[in-house]
Amino acid sequence: MEVAERSSRRHAGTGASTAGELRCKWLTSTGGIVVCAGVCCLLWGSAFPCIKIGNRLFAIATGDIASEILFAGVRFSLSGLLVLVAASLVRKRSLLLHKADIAPALVLSLFQTTLQYALFYPGVSMTEGATASIVEGAGTFFTVLMAALVFRQERLTRRKVAGCLAGFAGVALISIADGASGSASGLSLANGHALGAALVLVSTLAAAASACLIKTFSARHDPVLLSGWQFLLGGTSLTALGGLSGGHIAPQTAGAPFLLLYLSLISAVAYSLWSILLKHNSVSRVVIFGFMNPVFGVILSALLLSEDPGASPLQVITALALVCTGIVIVNRKPAHAGAKA
Repeated sequence: MEVAERSSRRHAGTGASTAGELRCKWLTSTGGIVVCAGVCCLLWGSAFPCIKIGNRLFAIATGDIASEILFAGVRFSLSGLLVLVAASLVRKRSLLLHKADIAPALVLSLFQTTLQYALFYPGVSMTEGATASIVEGAGTFFTVLMAALVFRQERLTRRKVAGCLAGFAGVALISIADGASGSASGLSLANGHALGAALVLVSTLAAAASACLIKTFSARHDPVLLSGWQFLLGGTSLTALGGLSGGHIAPQTAGAPFLLLYLSLISAVAYSLWSILLKHNSVSRVVIFGFMNPVFGVILSALLLSEDPGASPLQVITALALVCTGIVIVNRKPAHAGAKA
């Protein structure tokens, strides 16, 4: 009887291990990365128009930075709760923050949520949207550079640099067209936009650091647990900052809470999935997909807000082609690597 029970447990453990290995293998495959990272970027791209809609539904005036930060804080706090509750139900145990997890969660919340968005919202309000998109697109460069030169997580190669250049060219193409349609000044840093661009730049540095940090921390800590707690801690900080600065939000329609819930789900699902990808892959293979965010943002803004994207269909297709080329270059393994294998 005991022998049968031990055999049953051994087979059950082997089955769970095999399932885990299959999941890990799929997450490290090119197809798995394309699907998962593509979902993340599509969700993040939809956030651009949804935030604009949210500002209207919650009566947030243009340039009311305190209210924008408060809105972001409520959104990310709810994201953290959604991640922790959903993961606890799935795993049938509470995702409590243990002593060893406190420092990583606090550090991540500082860079990923508090610092990034406390700088990003004021920066965007002070500068042209096209300028902000291009500066934010440069964040992928910073992440690859940090992973190689600061965190020493991987090597910086010509292939990675070439892929980043191709992806950045796609972001620049569609962002310049978008900026030219929305303002005669286009990409101008000389007309009072330098400070805003600088704030967006620092926010992208914070985001780049957070991507490298989650890669480091996830080696010893649960990335989903860190995702949920960093959102909750960072969102609480932003809520306090926005509230103390005089911010206020007031739902204007019955649909406003549902939009807030969707924005929270965007962050909860996309960042948790992104963290899992970073745990199982090199930083450069994953973050190169970040160039898709502004492209999806422009396309979805045109569809959801009926905004003129500025870019012609040919420019949009060319931008997507450049971004996809960059993704392929970074994710394509050199021929000699396959020969060694």
